[in-house]
Amino acid sequence: MRKTLYIFSSAALKRKDNTLIISIKNQDIQYIPIEAVEEIFVMGNVEINKSLLELLTEKGIVIHFFDYYGSYAGTYYPPESKNSGQVFLAQAAFCLDERKRHELASMFVTGAIKNMIGLINYYQRRHKHINSQDITEYLNFCMSQAPNTCDINSLMGIEGSARNKYYEFFDKIISDANFKIIKRVHRPPNNIMNALISFINSMCYAGTLTQIYHTYLDPRISFLHSPSDRRISLNLDISEIFKPILVDRLIFSLINKRMLTPSDFEPGRDGGIYASHDARKIITEAWEKSLRNTITYPATGQKMGWRRVIRSEALNIQKFIIEGIPYKPFIFDW
Repeated sequence: MRKTLYIFSSAALKRKDNTLIISIKNQDIQYIPIEAVEEIFVMGNVEINKSLLELLTEKGIVIHFFDYYGSYAGTYYPPESKNSGQVFLAQAAFCLDERKRHELASMFVTGAIKNMIGLINYYQRRHKHINSQDITEYLNFCMSQAPNTCDINSLMGIEGSARNKYYEFFDKIISDANFKIIKRVHRPPNNIMNALISFINSMCYAGTLTQIYHTYLDPRISFLHSPSDRRISLNLDISEIFKPILVDRLIFSLINKRMLTPSDFEPGRDGGIYASHDARKIITEAWEKSLRNTITYPATGQKMGWRRVIRSEALNIQKFIIEGIPYKPFIFDW
């Protein structure tokens, strides 16, 4: 299994034959066989030369860049090794067919909501004094309404309403007032919980994009989120299914285990609140550990880590679009 590299400090990335060289001031130089790397997350300033980019392109290695505050800045997405004009045209035609697009998009929404309900029920069993019935009832209502919406905008409205109600559960389960969400605010995040959600969501979006790279799907053509000239968006669609399982559960774990404190967050120049440099290291280490956990994938009965699960989900979507094989979003067995 190839690994993910995280670079937090200023560094120079170079190539020597088929070896990636990472040079960080006051640290030993690292020599990493390029065949051992799947993706790179860059959260510090890096120097990269043309020779290295050629090697990363040849080996199909994706690099995700984050800015000073840990906000996602962009991705170097090498030319796809699995280019397929047939798949591209089929995916585009599927997106342009309003009925087909809505069908797939509604499955992303219902899958996401089912996993939200699953997470709530999981924690409800462990904290019986918390009453979340009103939240689960509303989520079930949204889930029943999603397939019946008239267009994508209405479907997005249902998804947004469901997620806002779902976030009310965060304040029920988190006892520390410093970590209350109160209201979801994105740009910039206005408190610690919003900072946590935004940062780990970005990690999820980037990691999902890497897995899409290993399929024939074009990440620019999405179904729930509107395709845009300015951004890749299919990873946002697929991530909706996995955020309750991977992002939100990790947030609860980080807080409940007191791995983070309010002092780990700091104000930014834009008025937002962000995880500190050291906090991002803690979060990223926990994120990586969680992705390495294995589950039995329902469709095949195979044991696989979460990256492989996400890739399998993308492949199932590809089969649905190209071959008409029925698609059901991944629902975690809590």
